[in-house]
Amino acid sequence: MSRPALGDVLLGAAGAATGLLPDGVAAAGRLGLPAARAYCVVLVDGLGWANLHARADAAPFLSGGMDRLVRAESAIPSTTAANLAYLGTGALPGRTGMLGYSVRNPATGRGMNLVSWAGGPDPRRWQRVPTVFERLDADGAVSVSVGPWKFEGSPLTTAALRGAEYEAAETLADRVDRTLEVLREPDVSLVYLYWSEIDAIGHSLGWGGREWSAELGRVDAELARLAASLPAGTALVVTADHGMVDIPLGSSEVFGGPARIDISARAALWQGVELVAGEPRFVHAYAADAAGVASRWRGELGDRATVLTRAEAIAAGWFGEVDPRHEPALGDVIAAAHGDVCLVDSRSQSEASRSLVGMHGSIGEQERGIPVGLTLA
Repeated sequence: MSRPALGDVLLGAAGAATGLLPDGVAAAGRLGLPAARAYCVVLVDGLGWANLHARADAAPFLSGGMDRLVRAESAIPSTTAANLAYLGTGALPGRTGMLGYSVRNPATGRGMNLVSWAGGPDPRRWQRVPTVFERLDADGAVSVSVGPWKFEGSPLTTAALRGAEYEAAETLADRVDRTLEVLREPDVSLVYLYWSEIDAIGHSLGWGGREWSAELGRVDAELARLAASLPAGTALVVTADHGMVDIPLGSSEVFGGPARIDISARAALWQGVELVAGEPRFVHAYAADAAGVASRWRGELGDRATVLTRAEAIAAGWFGEVDPRHEPALGDVIAAAHGDVCLVDSRSQSEASRSLVGMHGSIGEQERGIPVGLTLA
């Protein structure tokens, strides 16, 4: 039996709240989401299942105070752009084209960033799958997205989560307050709330430190307040887009040798590679001789990474069904890091990005496992 999936969460909440969208009703059934007057879906960026349970003492509500808490899986790659679109559409990255932090733009042959959208086309032309919010709007149901003003109409929001009315609120407390106000409006069926600070702290300082736990405690307290104040007949679902692993600055504790492997410093890795994209835990490498590059990477990396050609990754189902439009954006060679190592490229990545402590993107349990918690008013 397949595990619950992030792509069912917003879709299922829409189905449970409205009875609309046949695939949404089916998704609600898979997740066990009961009918409710309205649903609030909260996504806490970077709050993986394993990360949450390792710090359960800092999060009594999220780890043990909800009516139900199950483990679900994010899409591959386990990164924000791919999984916000998976949440927002219910479609895996092969259909949405949200295939990593960055990919090659087939129209230009150069890299494009799927978070900032630098080097990319109109996000509506790139990501054409209708969102859950668009589909509800077409059926006359009202949905609202609550988040910081800078994300309103941003390219990533447009690609992954377009179609909802947008309510700007900056602090988490303000977002909770605004969400409660919106949920009290009788015509609103679905509210989405996003919080990114857990992920930001994890990247800069690691998820294993005091700062991450302290932020988790603040998030937990605000979400407990949200749950306690839900209007009658509404439901709250809390989830995440991915988990996180901490990468040592020195040697790998799992494999020995350097934890941060510089592609540009190893001939076996850079020879024949025209462009490196993706992210350090999930690399898209573009090369004319994919088979040759893949062979050299396997020999050089050994069990530190799973290395597949594009055709092998598609056959393995990593990205789900791949739209032919998006196939050229995939790396000719794709490397998914294991353990506590990553692949960086000092030719194209800044020192700051190469020095991040917390990372994600790969195929392991800690990065793909996410919580889905439910509380009913």
